Amino acid sequence: MMKMAQNFTLIAALTLAFASMARAEEATPAPEAKPDNEVSFNAAVVNDYRYRGVSQTHLDPALQGGADYVNNPTGLYVGTWLSSIKWIKDGGGDGSVEWDIYAGKRGAITDSISYDVGGLYYFYPSNKLHPSANTFELYGQLSFGPASIKYSQSTTNLFGFADSKNSGYVDAQLNQEISDGYTLNLHIGHQNVKNNGAASYSDYKVGLTKDFGVFSVALAAVRADTNAYVGNGKNLGKTGAVLTISKTF
Repeated sequence: MMKMAQNFTLIAALTLAFASMARAEEATPAPEAKPDNEVSFNAAVVNDYRYRGVSQTHLDPALQGGADYVNNPTGLYVGTWLSSIKWIKDGGGDGSVEWDIYAGKRGAITDSISYDVGGLYYFYPSNKLHPSANTFELYGQLSFGPASIKYSQSTTNLFGFADSKNSGYVDAQLNQEISDGYTLNLHIGHQNVKNNGAASYSDYKVGLTKDFGVFSVALAAVRADTNAYVGNGKNLGKTGAVLTISKTF
């Protein structure tokens, strides 16, 4: 009788445990599958538009926005993004807008490694620079959880530099969530400007992003170790704080 009572107690305990697990599963439904086709939009305001560590706006604010389409079954995507800029006039040209158009493919290599390959066209309407500031790059990225490494290579002259075709940019970054909506952002990169050694440099970023749901706020310290980029009497690569308020919808 004692043994039967022990077995009954064990069975009852296991039954209660499985029932609790079942209720927990019911209370936390599995995430919904993504639709085959997704379209999203983004908008942001920044106190200084830094690209690869160099200010594109003479250390002044910029307005930015874009749109993206992705086909989830294949990983194919296409998108566009625009920002106000000021640097074109430094080279004697005209125009105050950067318009990016890009397309590519994302996917998984293993459960922990993913890839992203594609092309990006930087279009500066009416820039009137010679060579033109318009630039096309091919890129490839490998991601390992929150860390990634990426290489981009221009198939045209790079942002108006003469004889700079096949310039390359390599960067590594880490975007690690550290607590309740806070993400640590670390970045290091190196821009090689082909046949323009004085314009080559490395850049760095240390920042923190907080997702408030309604919008996200990012604050980062950014620096490029070069004095070759000057606009409106300002060193455009000097260490500075960049504040970004953005929304994706």
